[in-house]
Amino acid sequence: MDTSYDNFRLDERAAGSSSSRPERGNERTGYQEQSGNVGGQESKPHSNAEVLKVSTRSRPSAVAGAIAGVIRESGVAEVQSIGAGATNQAIKAVAIARSYLSEEGVDIFCVPSFIDVAIDEEERTAIRLLIQRRDKI
Repeated sequence: MDTSYDNFRLDERAAGSSSSRPERGNERTGYQEQSGNVGGQESKPHSNAEVLKVSTRSRPSAVAGAIAGVIRESGVAEVQSIGAGATNQAIKAVAIARSYLSEEGVDIFCVPSFIDVAIDEEERTAIRLLIQRRDKI
């Protein structure tokens, strides 16, 4: 998996902040340094999921179309985002994709988790949204 994340627009870097991650062992935020996984989630993609990387400048409708296409094809998609703006765009895209797919009688659900990714040889924490087709009962 390519984790270079060249398409991410990191607002923190543009603003001149050296790091948006909390300090190690920061009790207020509950951040704990972990190697390889966070919250029991490995940093590699779900075995069947295509990874879609979302930035602050991503158009939610375009990402939603990509999500819907991947769900139609394989039933599982993974969306990764870093930062509040990118995560906002990703969540909007999931909601839009759900409406696209509902026209075809397909429902989806999303499982959020944290993952560590390497960007420019630096570890960053990203949000991973695992999106799956919901079976009708």
